[in-house]
Amino acid sequence: MENLSHDSVNRFLLREQYEPKDLFEEIKPNINLVGGTLSGDDTVIDKPHSNQKITELIGYYYSGRHHRAVKGIQLITLYYTDLAGKSVPVNYRIYNKQEGKTKNDYLQEMIAEVLNWGLSPKTVTTDTWYSSQKNLKFFKDKGLRFLTGIAKNRSCSVDGKNFTQVQNLEIPESGLIVYLKNFGQVKVFLRNFKNETSRYYIMYTAEKDALSAISITEFKELHSIHWGIECYHRAIKQVCGIGRFMVRTSEAIKTQFFSAIRAFTQLELMRSEDLIENWYEVQRNLSLQVARDFILEHLTQKLSLVA
Repeated sequence: MENLSHDSVNRFLLREQYEPKDLFEEIKPNINLVGGTLSGDDTVIDKPHSNQKITELIGYYYSGRHHRAVKGIQLITLYYTDLAGKSVPVNYRIYNKQEGKTKNDYLQEMIAEVLNWGLSPKTVTTDTWYSSQKNLKFFKDKGLRFLTGIAKNRSCSVDGKNFTQVQNLEIPESGLIVYLKNFGQVKVFLRNFKNETSRYYIMYTAEKDALSAISITEFKELHSIHWGIECYHRAIKQVCGIGRFMVRTSEAIKTQFFSAIRAFTQLELMRSEDLIENWYEVQRNLSLQVARDFILEHLTQKLSLVA
C-alpha cells in the first residue's frame, strides 16, 4: 500500500456509488440461497469527534455497548446464515433521519428486497426492538417462521382468554405455547443470563401443530445463529475499519460502509474455505509481521552502532 495516497482514497470514496444490491450480487454465487436464517439487527458506529453540523448522517443513537445515546452513525443489517454455516450480510441501511423512516420501516424494506432478489430464508431472527405486532405480522405474511425477543410486559394468554404479562407466566425449560395478544399462537422461551434480568423469546411457525414440536435444542441453535450478527458488528469495527473515515458527505460515507462490509464478506468466505481460521487472523498476522520488522530494524541499528 506504499504507493496509495490519502487523496486517492478520498477520490475513490467520493467517486463510487455502490448500493446494497451490489453487495448481494457479489455474495450470491457463494451462498446457498434457500432455507437459511435471516437475522436483523443494528449497531452504532461511534464517531465521538465528528461535527454533526458538517458531517452528514451523524446523529445521537442509543448504543447497547455504552447503554446510552452516543454520537455516531446507525447501521441496520440483514445477516444471512446458510445451511452450510456461511454467514454474510445481504442487505443494509444507514439510518438517515431526513428520510423520515423508522428502523422497523428499514427492516421490512430490506426483507422485501432480498426476497425479491432471490433469497429464500426459512427463518427470521431479531432482538426485542423489532418484535412489534406490525413486524410479526409482516414476517407471517411473507411465509417466514421467526424467533424474536419480546419485552417482559407483552400480553399473553395460555387459554386464549385470560391475558397477563409474559413475566407472570410459569415457563418450563422446554417452552410454553401461548396466545400473543393481537397476533396468535407462539411458543415462548425464558433464558436467564448471568448478571442480567430474565429475557423472553417467542418462536412462530405457520406449519400446523409444529409449535409443540419446537424443542429447546432448536431454540438454542437459532439463538446461537442470531448471536452471529453481534460478532459481525464487532468484526466490521475492529477488523474492517468501518468507522475510520475522514469524509463528510453521505455518498462518500456510504462508499466507506460498503467497502468495509464487502471486506468482511471476503474474510468470511476465506474462513469458510479454511484459508484462515477466523476473521482476525489476517489482521493479527499483519501486525505481527510489522512488529517483527520493527524489532529487527532496531536491533540491526544497535548492533551496527556497537560494531
